[in-house]
Parts: sequence; structure tokens; C-alpha cells
Amino acid sequence: MILLKISELLKKETLSVSFEVFPPKTEAGFESVKTATEEIAKLCPAFMSVTYGAGGGTSKYTLDIAKNIKELYGVPTLAHLTCVSSTKETVKEKIEQIKAAGISNVMALRGDIPKELENADRSGWDYKHAVELVRELKESNGDFCIGGACYPEIHPESTDSREDIRYLKEKVDAGCDFLTTQMFFDNNLLYSFLYKIREAGITVPVIPGIMPITNANQIDRAIKLSGSFMPQRFKSLVDKFGSDPDAMKQAGIAYATDQIIDLYANGITNVHVYSMNKPEVAMKIKDNLSCILGK
Repeated sequence: MILLKISELLKKETLSVSFEVFPPKTEAGFESVKTATEEIAKLCPAFMSVTYGAGGGTSKYTLDIAKNIKELYGVPTLAHLTCVSSTKETVKEKIEQIKAAGISNVMALRGDIPKELENADRSGWDYKHAVELVRELKESNGDFCIGGACYPEIHPESTDSREDIRYLKEKVDAGCDFLTTQMFFDNNLLYSFLYKIREAGITVPVIPGIMPITNANQIDRAIKLSGSFMPQRFKSLVDKFGSDPDAMKQAGIAYATDQIIDLYANGITNVHVYSMNKPEVAMKIKDNLSCILGK
């Protein structure tokens, strides 16, 4: 029997891996994305998360993809939901749609502020932070398992790590059942982060998020999104193989695999891979871990 709530899955002591996919931006791309996500679902991950486009522009496809994975392959799904610049009415409507789709797990995110609203007056917005969305989900009678995001290297908008952890605890206290980290490329950063948040009283499970960098063009975007520190070992890898697409793909998957193995060896039981709708990347990582995972 498949446990549908991620909080229950995380209680298991066996090692597992989960994958993240994203919905198409337009209807024209739906079938190709659907096919790619189905190929990843065939790998039988612990769960799959489906992202939510900036401003909610792909919200319909998020639920369509998540529902398809769950119903066709029995893979537990985690639907992302963002609230930035949304009204309470819009968010409540989206929550009802999630309920109707039979989705039990929701990743509650503030979301990126659309470029056209970066300089807008936010004082009248219904939602300014993810904690407000977490509270909305808890009050919705949806019996959701709620996930939240965390940053091993500090949220880009936080002043320092103390402020960041204080806001994170507020979000957890509001009802987050687990946390998933932004991508990182040095495991020591995660281990230090886990120590700090446990000292601060944050006890919910934390799932490390690993991004396999399979082409050099991903690096600038990764840094921009997360402010990730790039260790010298990783920089050397890119310098050596970045101009050779096949070699870079192989090296990037190997680096991500090495990170995951180290995490498992240090007591982490579930790792979330940002697979970028690439079944071949997800498959190779799963193959690299086959004996470790026992599957």
C-alpha cells in the first residue's frame, strides 16, 4: 500500500529518492511534459513534486500533471502552491482545486515576485510571506501534509542566518510538516544548517534538494536562484568538462550522485532531486544508487 502523505513516507528508515518536475508553460507543451513526467514516475520514486509557475500561470497544468502521476502510477505527489501577489479569494479557489484533484501534499511557497511587480507597493497584498499561506492551508480543512522551503545558505532576502532561521521557525510553527532545501553543492553547508536549526528548535524532517548540473548554462541560473556557493571541486569540474556537452552531463550526474551518497552515509534517508523533466538524468541517478537503495 502506498502511503499518500509525505510526512508518513519520511518516517520510514529505508533510503529513498524523490524527483521534482515542472509543468508546461502552454497547452502546446503539455503532452511532451506529460510523457517526460510519466517516464520519471516509472522509476517508482518515493514521491514527485510538481512546481507552480510564477504568478500561478501554470497552476492548471501543475494539478493535471500531479493527478496523472498519482492515478496512473500510484506515485505520491506534492503540488506546489505560491501566494505572492495573489488575493485570498484566488488562493482559496486554488486550495479547493487541489482538494478536488485528490492531492494530499502541498508545498507552500511565497513564490518569486513577477518582474513587473518588483517595485510595486506590497503593503496591501493579502500574502507577503509563505507563513501566511501555511496558515491558510491549515485552516482550510483539507487535511494537507504541508511542506516548506528552506535555504542552507540563507534566503537571498534575509539579513543574516539568525533572521532566516527565526522566520523559518515561524513557518514551521504555523504548520509545516517537513522542509525541502534549495539546491546546494557543498554538503558541509547542509550539515551546518541542520545543526543550527535543530538548536533553534526546528525538529521537522528536512529533505536535501540536489540539482544535477548537466550543462554549463545551468550554472548562472542556479547561482541566481539560490545564491549557491560553488566549491572549488565543482568549479574544476565545470572548467574541465563545460565545453563538452556529453562529458559535462556525465560529470554533473556523477557529482550529484556523490553528494547523495555522502548524504545517505551521514544519516539522511530521503533526497529530493531537481530532475528538470529529464527522465534520462533521473534514470541514471537511480541506476547509480540501485544497490544503495536496494532496488
